[in-house]
Amino acid sequence: MRVGILTGGGDCPGLNAVIRAVVRTLELEGDGAETVGILGGFLGLITDRTLPLAGSAVSGLLPRGGTILGTSNRDNPFDFDGLIDGARVTGDVTDRVVATVRKHGLDAVVVIGGDGTMSIADRFSGLGVPVVGVPKTIDNDLSATDQTFGFDTAVGICSEAIDRLHTTAESHHRVMVVEVMGRHAGWIALHAGMASGGDVILIPEIPFSFDAVAAAITARRDRGKNFSIVVVAEGAAPAGGEPIFYRTVATGFDKGRLGGIGQVVAMEMEERVGLEARTTILGHVQRGGTPSSLDRILATRFGVCAARQVLAGNFSTMAALRGQRVVPVPMADAVAEPNLVDPQGELVSVARATGIHFGEV
Repeated sequence: MRVGILTGGGDCPGLNAVIRAVVRTLELEGDGAETVGILGGFLGLITDRTLPLAGSAVSGLLPRGGTILGTSNRDNPFDFDGLIDGARVTGDVTDRVVATVRKHGLDAVVVIGGDGTMSIADRFSGLGVPVVGVPKTIDNDLSATDQTFGFDTAVGICSEAIDRLHTTAESHHRVMVVEVMGRHAGWIALHAGMASGGDVILIPEIPFSFDAVAAAITARRDRGKNFSIVVVAEGAAPAGGEPIFYRTVATGFDKGRLGGIGQVVAMEMEERVGLEARTTILGHVQRGGTPSSLDRILATRFGVCAARQVLAGNFSTMAALRGQRVVPVPMADAVAEPNLVDPQGELVSVARATGIHFGEV
């Protein structure tokens, strides 16, 4: 048996742990089944770039961040726009993907990625390509699984950074605004803000008011707290407004790259409250480095589950954490709708009970 494996979307702590688990499980439980690494995400299937994987090739990968296979979030085979053999190619190139799968005699492809990657994998499943998915995203926004690997590491990185900013904020009597990742879902901001004692948390699921945030900070100052910590997800937006996107010199505003809301919040708070405000954008540091022990274990569990589904011929499924167990679920369920923070949910209620403000109008 020959099985392909690829990593799609943004990189994430724990990807290598999944690769390791898939390779070892297939070798040990699949009577020596072979694993073929596909380089650069779906682009590797489009351009036929592969790497043979064996137990020796994945030795030492458990604590290593990133992905040894490389990844991409721009190469959708159903709507491709890029270079192939030096020539610009646009449109549907799924025939190339199918040809690569057949050329290498792949009996299945294990696809590791977030919502975009899972959506593409689900469409290939409809074309008859045997696919099994593994949910990966630091945003934790994939439905059908209670948690994705990479999320715990990102929260830990953000929490440590906010802890460090506390002392500077208190020493200089400043408002420290920390911008974290979270395009549509505010899970990182919510968890990191709660874990590190944030005073205001702004997330995409709860539209906020600058005046309400300023009022919360002013109330703290009136109680003798001359500093505040504001944690804001990159996709958060004021009520009636739009998220902030990066502006590039070449193309103007890039609607695919969120970022900058932290600076806007800081400027508004300086004007409204009168305290000096500074912004820290954690950016891609949240994706990098060694995965936490929880993410290493969860990634390994996902990889073993995916390999076992391949061996059982249970395709069009995705490994998912349900309660205390990792089980296969229909891949279509994973991409049906995003996993968002419930504004009326228990976690938000607990945050409010401990004095955290969400900037509501």
